[in-house]
Amino acid sequence: MKNQKVQIKKGQEFPLTIKRLGINGEGVGYFKRQVVFVPGALPNEEVVVTVTDVKEKFSEAKIKKIRKPSKERIKPPCPIYEKCGGCQLQHLDYKAQLREKQDIVRQAFERHAKLQGDHLPLRETIGMEDPWNYRNKSQLQVGKKKEEVIAGLYGINSHQLIDISECMVQHPATNKVTQTVKGILQALNIPIYEERKRKGIVRTIVTRVGFSTGDVQLVLITATKDLPRKQLVIEEIKRRLPEVKSVLQNINGRKTSLIFGEETVHLHGEEVIQEALGDLNFELSARAFFQLNPIQTVKLYDEVKKAAELTGKEKIVDAYCGVGTIGLWLAPHAKELRGMDVIPESIEDARRNAEKQGFTHAHYEVGKAEEILPKWLKQGWRPDVFVVDPPRTGCDRKLLEAMIKVKPKRIVYVSCNPSTLAKDVDQLLKAGFKLEYLQPVDMFPHTAHVECVVLMSRVDK
Repeated sequence: MKNQKVQIKKGQEFPLTIKRLGINGEGVGYFKRQVVFVPGALPNEEVVVTVTDVKEKFSEAKIKKIRKPSKERIKPPCPIYEKCGGCQLQHLDYKAQLREKQDIVRQAFERHAKLQGDHLPLRETIGMEDPWNYRNKSQLQVGKKKEEVIAGLYGINSHQLIDISECMVQHPATNKVTQTVKGILQALNIPIYEERKRKGIVRTIVTRVGFSTGDVQLVLITATKDLPRKQLVIEEIKRRLPEVKSVLQNINGRKTSLIFGEETVHLHGEEVIQEALGDLNFELSARAFFQLNPIQTVKLYDEVKKAAELTGKEKIVDAYCGVGTIGLWLAPHAKELRGMDVIPESIEDARRNAEKQGFTHAHYEVGKAEEILPKWLKQGWRPDVFVVDPPRTGCDRKLLEAMIKVKPKRIVYVSCNPSTLAKDVDQLLKAGFKLEYLQPVDMFPHTAHVECVVLMSRVDK
């Protein structure tokens, strides 16, 4: 009977000391040796909690009372922070956020790669000088509240739309355009889409700003191709928002959580807006992927460049290359660059971007890295440096196997998920690579996300 677990029950209340932050930014404590996740609680706080849900391996709880607050707890500056859920850490001092993000990476490597202490070459998180107004794109659902047009996000664990009029992590231009467009839709009485009834027209307002140019792109996502009073809408946008250089309509009539549909119609101005990162120029179409925080992206890519240690003689593979941004950052210092991605449009953009920068030594193919690599090896082409920036699920197992087979001098792994990163690094360590260092970068201040640049090198025997 000694080892029998004490059964935690929903609605139960008990005191808890918070030990650390979890991967989603929630406080983590232990009650009778069982894990309890508490959103909004901070490390070293003593709280009284009420259990909201009981799972097999953990429980979830909410704060009833904070008995001993953290010295690093602050008042969140955003008035709707607790309702919105878009940010998770505004109640924690920014310097402490950077330290805790480093700790989230540390925990992942202790758990999944069994690396800790001196065996984990983990650097301090690179933060932002001014961690506000950094997002260059906003996608807000449109709805109605008492006959007034609103645009925002659905609240935490609810289907209630929270109006976001002045988001503090968005670039001010995106806030201004969204607010003005809400007013235009209201004034012209344009039908707003109702998800429950599946009626109405306008579903989402998407705005994107070029940080370097100030150009704004506006996309109205509609449930039907027909947009009532379309010409009047365009005229009002031109009159009230001269900074909007590109207006598009995207049609998505499906019942789906995906924002964009397949068809995009050009309504006014340019089809793309211009953006620059360092010396590189990019054209951004409505659906093109681009990093959401251009200021930190430059820092992230510079860390990739440092890790790659290029001399001008290296052949580089840019796996999961997307529109080619990371590879193009490295291209001036490499002998040859080859990239691949499964999305044909991304490869078209990558080729166009390389041509635009005047890089003739960049080659891109559509397909999976784990299928294209063996083909190149057979042709006698062997890379010196591997750059991977996979989705949250981590590298495909076959790609890891292909990398292990190729044995490049260096692997530079860019990750947005510490757990899958640690698992993949563990595989590479077992295959004989050496972990040189881990460099966390804060791409999304006030959220629980942490990006990481990892350098691994081949151990020559």
